[in-house]
Amino acid sequence: MKASIDSIETFGLVDGPGIRCVIFFNGCKLRCKYCHNPEMWTKKENNYTPEELVKKIKRCQPYFQENGGVTFSGGEPLLHSDFIIETAKLLKKENIHIALDTSGVGNGNYEELLQYIDLVLLDIKHTNPERYKEITGIEMKEVEKFIEVMNKMNKKVWIRQVIVPGIMDNEEYIDSLVEYLKHIKNIERVDFLPFHRLGREKYLSLGIPYPYEDKAEMDKEKCNQLYKLFLEKQKSQ
Repeated sequence: MKASIDSIETFGLVDGPGIRCVIFFNGCKLRCKYCHNPEMWTKKENNYTPEELVKKIKRCQPYFQENGGVTFSGGEPLLHSDFIIETAKLLKKENIHIALDTSGVGNGNYEELLQYIDLVLLDIKHTNPERYKEITGIEMKEVEKFIEVMNKMNKKVWIRQVIVPGIMDNEEYIDSLVEYLKHIKNIERVDFLPFHRLGREKYLSLGIPYPYEDKAEMDKEKCNQLYKLFLEKQKSQ
């Protein structure tokens, strides 16, 4: 068994607690307009077995200390469920913490995979089904299936919300996010990520029109203010 892995970051600091080894898988069903990794949309040649990947991850283990570990990211790791299950079985023998950075859109049958996952980093694309489809190109029903399984299995969750100017940078959307997150259990933290244009050159090099050519980067101070507003509204619920 092999999987298509785009790259491996051996000293990740923003993809879960502590110092992480981050595995970026190729392949994704979504075509998010603000995606900054379009080169990972399609699966490429399979290049790692679970044993080869674990061997590479174990080299990073001395840096993990008490709260670090491995994060499966992408692309979309849920498209490689069988591979991750076999890899996770080996990682658990080494007592390595496993996080899953996901949009929640894979091929179903999430229960077996999630039993090996210690933390889910769930990307919220939009709270409204119509706007969700407009941004991602697909229906919202698959992520709802994933959330249902995640809730049933009581998985710890970190929420990630990209804030795009003209779409999420308003009080109406913040209200909808507060309401939407009520149906997700065990949320330990919520992060707002300001939209940036760092992926633009990748689109151009791949011959793909950049979807948000008309949008400026999200002002970081305004993003911080929106986050404070979110916390205030969440606290008042």
